[in-house]
Amino acid sequence: MNHRPLPLNAVPPVQSDDSDKFIDLNRLTAIAARRSKVVAICVILFFLLGGLYLLSATPFYTSQTHILLDDELSKYAEDVPSPQSAQQADTKISSAVEILKSGELALHVVDAEKLGENETVLNPPQSLMSGVKSALRSVTGMFGSEREISAEALRNGRREKAAAYIQQAITVERVGRSSVVALSYKSTDPRLAAHITKAYATAYLTDQLNANFDATERASVWLQERLTDLRQRAQAAALDAEKFRSEHGLTSTGGELMSEQQLSDLNKQLIVAQADTATASARYNQYQSIIDQGAENAVNNATVSSKETDNTVIQDLRSRYLAISKREYAVTENFGPDHQQAVSLRYEKSDLARQIFRELQQITASYRNEMEVAKSREASLRQSIEGLVGSNSQDNRSLVELRELEQKATALKTLYESYLGRYEEAAQQRSFPIAKARVISEAGTPVSPSSPKRTMVMALSIILGLILGSAIAAVQEFRERFFRLEEEIRSVLGHKSLGYVPFVGKKTKRLWGKGHRQNAKNGPEKTAPDTDIPLTRMTRIAVEAPRSAFAETLRNAKLAADVMLQGRPNRVIGIVSALPGEGKSTIAANFAGLLAAAGKKTLLIDADLRNPAISRMISPPPKTGLLEAVLGESDWRAGIRVDPQTRLAILPIAPRDHLYHTNELLASPGMEALISNARSAFDYVIVDLAPLAPVIDAKAFSPFADGFLMVVEWGKTPARLVRDVLQSDPQFNAKILGVMLNKTDMGQLGKYSDFGAAEKYRKSYEKYYIEQPLKAAE
Repeated sequence: MNHRPLPLNAVPPVQSDDSDKFIDLNRLTAIAARRSKVVAICVILFFLLGGLYLLSATPFYTSQTHILLDDELSKYAEDVPSPQSAQQADTKISSAVEILKSGELALHVVDAEKLGENETVLNPPQSLMSGVKSALRSVTGMFGSEREISAEALRNGRREKAAAYIQQAITVERVGRSSVVALSYKSTDPRLAAHITKAYATAYLTDQLNANFDATERASVWLQERLTDLRQRAQAAALDAEKFRSEHGLTSTGGELMSEQQLSDLNKQLIVAQADTATASARYNQYQSIIDQGAENAVNNATVSSKETDNTVIQDLRSRYLAISKREYAVTENFGPDHQQAVSLRYEKSDLARQIFRELQQITASYRNEMEVAKSREASLRQSIEGLVGSNSQDNRSLVELRELEQKATALKTLYESYLGRYEEAAQQRSFPIAKARVISEAGTPVSPSSPKRTMVMALSIILGLILGSAIAAVQEFRERFFRLEEEIRSVLGHKSLGYVPFVGKKTKRLWGKGHRQNAKNGPEKTAPDTDIPLTRMTRIAVEAPRSAFAETLRNAKLAADVMLQGRPNRVIGIVSALPGEGKSTIAANFAGLLAAAGKKTLLIDADLRNPAISRMISPPPKTGLLEAVLGESDWRAGIRVDPQTRLAILPIAPRDHLYHTNELLASPGMEALISNARSAFDYVIVDLAPLAPVIDAKAFSPFADGFLMVVEWGKTPARLVRDVLQSDPQFNAKILGVMLNKTDMGQLGKYSDFGAAEKYRKSYEKYYIEQPLKAAE
């Protein structure tokens, strides 16, 4: 009876149309719907916890004041300050914030307001954890050594404790990017909160005034000491300079030494003497050149400028000479050169020439004397300058030392004047009690508590509940690795989905109604005495409720088997599952009963040799059955039991101990002969086989079966397990006719599907189903 495997799994894997979407809104909506109960429980839980916290929490009141840091307040008492950069302004405001937070300022407030005796400050309400810690410290202190504490130490301890508490309760922060600092104090007493806030602002302003006064006072004392020292040092330096000047004879006039002034004057005289010498030499050379040409030529060249000489004699002689020359020329032209008058004129002209020459010689001699005098004066001036240069070089070296002493004295005098100006400025500022800060918003008494904030606490409780619920829901969804929808069967396994089988059992009331709820719980139904094999109602659901969703899914399985096994009049169909407890035996019994009720000759074989669930439903237990027929110990027909209601033939398994090698029994020739005989006697042979994952019995029986119906428990059987089990044996996988999702919670089914999917409309199908069993046998 070995048959070639048919390609029964002709349904291709179906890919979701939304697989390429970044965010699947339909899926997120479905997740939110099915996990809404978990989220709602978490929200309600946190809401109640928030309410309990509000009922048990101690209300605190916050009072606030604003302080403006303003440098303009001291503009009339100080010089105009240079503009500050943004970084310097931020540093100044940050420093003010730290001063307000400091422990020193807290101690000032405690001392000013006597808060060391205020029990509200010293013993504030404690949280539960703080109360436990205090109790433990008290118990521990009881066993410690007792020490006597003085009143002063106790008072200081209370003072420091109060300062620590108010320092913890104070809050200081900058308001935006402004120069305003917001100071707030939180307390259980609203009046105390306002009182301490005002005291803090007053203490800060007073601290600023005291700090300015102390800084100015310290600066004045230090400046006064420096002034005394600088005055003495400046006087000593000035005396040293004057003493050095007198010792080296470095007298000066107009800021210069006498030697320098003399040298300057001599240099000026030398320059004048050199100019005079040059002038005299030029004149002498000019007249000497005229004389060197002789008497005759001297008369023609005696053209001396009147600016150079005042000798009118030469000019008169020359005029007479020229007049005689003209007369001589006229007489010579008229009477000839030998005329007596012409000769007389020539003689007179020669006499005038000699006179002019002698006059020129006298002038030349006077110019020579002037030139010699000028040269002598120039030489004398040079000799005087050379003498002064030697003595002036020594004075210059002494002058360098003098200049150093004078510079030191001048520097000390300048420094003394600078410190004197600062001292006078500090003395003036000390008299101005102006702080560079002012209160722009007085602290008021709060009328409502600032914490706990009820709206915020409740909103935060709801948000935390949503977060925790969403996290739990996300974990549950992450662990969701089971079959829920028919499309998952098609996409993961690649097989046809035969439908959903509703969950029955503890929730049988959904199927049976109130009148028969008790029968479903109590197990086997009590039948009439002539009943051949009393079975539980669980094995006859499809028969007693033929128009139920349960029966409709089994009809769909029959239709799929008829279509896929078309051409085979006698069909052997195995019912398998991946894991135990998935309800395959119930499906097998109901599927076989449905076929039998439809008029088909049907044989139901319980082939789960290790866990024969169907055989246990038969009462009384069978004495012979499948094993005896396979082993040849009895005829297979002898072990058949018949259900009188549906005429369903059942071949059970008789109880037997020490049953080994069940797979060999199912693959034995005896089993092959039994199946062959059953084919010839029945239209359908339904075989309930063992699960696929634990044992290989179903795979061993595979050659004798025409196809298999796979039962998968809804929401429990891991999808990967089923896929791996089927893909491990391709020949067996090829005979799978379809997959049924058993034990489906029909009320929750729609929550796992997307909008528009068939599962969303399951309730609209109810008009076609009648979930009411047949009445008990009448």
